[in-house]
Amino acid sequence: MLLALIPLFDENMAVKAYSVFSQKDNFLLDPMMLGTRQNDGKAVVEGLELIRTMGMETLSEDKEIFVPLSNISVFSDVESQCSAPHERIVFLIDNTIPPLEMYVQRLRELKEKRYKLAVRKIPVSDFENYREIMELMDYVFLDTRKVAVEKAKIYFAKRYPRARLCAGGIDSMGVFETLKGMGGYQLYEGAFYRMPVTRGMHEVAPLKANYIELLNVVNDANFELTKAADIIGRDTALTISLLKMVNRMTVNSGITTLRHAAAMLGQRELRKWINTAVVHELYADKPSELTRLSLLRAKFAENLGPVFGRKDKGEELFLMGLFSVLDVILEKPMEEALGMVMVSGEVKEALILGSGSLSPVLKLMQQYENAAWQEVSRLLLLAKMDVQPVSEAYMDSLRWYRDLTCDRKKS
Repeated sequence: MLLALIPLFDENMAVKAYSVFSQKDNFLLDPMMLGTRQNDGKAVVEGLELIRTMGMETLSEDKEIFVPLSNISVFSDVESQCSAPHERIVFLIDNTIPPLEMYVQRLRELKEKRYKLAVRKIPVSDFENYREIMELMDYVFLDTRKVAVEKAKIYFAKRYPRARLCAGGIDSMGVFETLKGMGGYQLYEGAFYRMPVTRGMHEVAPLKANYIELLNVVNDANFELTKAADIIGRDTALTISLLKMVNRMTVNSGITTLRHAAAMLGQRELRKWINTAVVHELYADKPSELTRLSLLRAKFAENLGPVFGRKDKGEELFLMGLFSVLDVILEKPMEEALGMVMVSGEVKEALILGSGSLSPVLKLMQQYENAAWQEVSRLLLLAKMDVQPVSEAYMDSLRWYRDLTCDRKKS
């Protein structure tokens, strides 16, 4: 089963929820599987099954999860499929569920059980036909590329004032800023948060320059532990984090200096720790979802190495994913941004030109995280790959990120 989590933001760019998009098989092998309609004719709600098997905290620590329902699975025993708190589950329906009394009644039953409801892909011209269903909705998704957003806001404020409006299909920060200034929308969805905005010629802040220097030191094949320790010592947060981590790992170590701590870890472990810890600091002035995206991409790309027959390129793939949003972070073109960090030519070729031996992994990863299942299916078919190992690679990256986050909180 293919799975992707799509973030939903508030006007402050804080993630408030995630939508689960899934597809069970490669639709090119069975065209009836296209889109999220793989659940048609089946009572199992794939999103709930995923939450049950992976755990709510792996997908979203404390936020709502939007789970699609089909015209069949809407009648399933959802409570037996997942024991997650009802108030954190938002069932998402679309125009494949008709405005018939049997469906209206079932949606009312779900509301009575404290589940929330959301709707998308219903044409504006059909809103009146869906009036009874619309009145039950907690959220309504509107595609900003297809509707007059200002008129829609006024319409819903008058007709369905309890519904929270979600603006979807936002492809740039400019559109996001316009919608935010307009008011009336509570959630925002789209690729806008990871689209680069170039600020022209500007110097990188000294603190960020320090982090980049540290990344370059440790990603040198034969870097000096003492040099890395000295650079870490310029940053209080990294210093405290490193000392705490090493003291937890070594009982009665009595470690008090950074050079001693670096020596205790060794090159491999210190490199691994820095490549993840520094990202949190380097991206600190950006939306937190960018940090999450960068780290998930890093681990996902590394996990895909064996699937693509490139197990030997694990470190390069990790760095490719890690730096895949560096242009967004540094507000510079990718070529200029990568010129500041030490990465291999293969990584640069993939991220700048979209070509080379690592680019197939990058292309699949980018389509996957967008839940662009038609393109994902095509790429898998061309590469003669099965769905399962790719899905497992993604889910393992989610678990890895969960554990990484837990470790950071402990330190």
